[in-house]
Amino acid sequence: MWLTLRRSICYSGGAVNSRLSKTTFPAIIAPVSMRNTRPPLILLTNDDGITSPGLRAAVRAVLPLGEPLVVAPDRQRSGAGRSMPPGSTGRVARYPLEVDGRAVVAYQVDASPALAVLHGLLGLASRPPALLISGINFGENLGSDVTSSGTVGAALQGAVCGVPSMAVSLQTPKENHTKHSDDVDFAAATHFTRLFARQMLQVTLPFDVDVLKIDLPDDATPDTAWRLTRASRCSGFELLPPERASLDDVALLDYEPLSHPERAEPDSDIYAMRVERLVSVAPLSLDLTSRADFGELEALLCGLAGH
Repeated sequence: MWLTLRRSICYSGGAVNSRLSKTTFPAIIAPVSMRNTRPPLILLTNDDGITSPGLRAAVRAVLPLGEPLVVAPDRQRSGAGRSMPPGSTGRVARYPLEVDGRAVVAYQVDASPALAVLHGLLGLASRPPALLISGINFGENLGSDVTSSGTVGAALQGAVCGVPSMAVSLQTPKENHTKHSDDVDFAAATHFTRLFARQMLQVTLPFDVDVLKIDLPDDATPDTAWRLTRASRCSGFELLPPERASLDDVALLDYEPLSHPERAEPDSDIYAMRVERLVSVAPLSLDLTSRADFGELEALLCGLAGH
C-alpha cells in the first residue's frame, strides 16, 4: 500500500521541462526528523549474495544510523544489472545474520538483485525504508559498465520505487569479483558508506539525483578525499575475445581493467578512482534520455525520412 502511494506522489510534480533540475519537488521520502522516535528503516542488498563479507560491512556501516533490513540474493548474481529473469522462483528464507554482536533481520531470496529489492519492498518491509544501500560490492563499477552491474541495478530499482538509494563498490583483484574473500579490507568502504548514508538520511537530494554511485580504490582510507564525478563513456573493463578451437567449445568472455584509464574524461569516475586514487561519487539519474538538441535531431531524422 505505501509503495503504491509513493509512486503516485512521484508523478505529482507536473510537466517535465529543461528547468526541472532547479525545481523543488515533493519529497518521496522526507528527511529523517530528530523528533522521530522510531529509527529509520534501511534496506540493504547486493549482487554478491547473502554470505558476502561486503554485505556485512554495509550492515556494520548503518548499525548506528537506523534499523537494518537485509534482503539479498541467495547466491552470486554479479553482472545481473536490473534484470528480472523469469527463472527466479522468488523463494524467501530467513538467514541468520549477526553483525558486531547484534542480530539483524535478514532474508535470502532466489532472485536477481533488482527482484530481491522488490521482494523486500513489497513483501518483507513493514514500513517505508528511508534508504536503500546496495553493496559493498567486490569490485568497482565504473563508466559504461554500470548498466550491467547488479549492484547498481538494485539501487536503480530502489530509486524507481521512490527510495533514496546508494550503490557502493570497492576495487578488488579480479579473482574476487565473483568469489568472496575475508582478506579484503572493507574498513574504508564502511566509513564512506556510513558517511553518505548519514547525509542521505538527513537531506533530500536534488531532483534527477536518483542514485549515488560510490566507488573506492583499493588503497583508500577513511582520510581519502572524495569528489563528485560523472559516469565515463569509457568501459571500466576491456573485454577479451573467447578462446575456442571449435564452436562447440565452452568459451567464456574474459576481461581486464582498462589499460589506459588516464585517457578517460578528467571529470569521470574512472579517472578519479583509477588515476587520482580518490573516492568517486557519481550521481545517477533514471532518465536515460539523450541530451542532444531535439530540434537538430528532428531535422536530421526528417531529412533521412525524406530520402
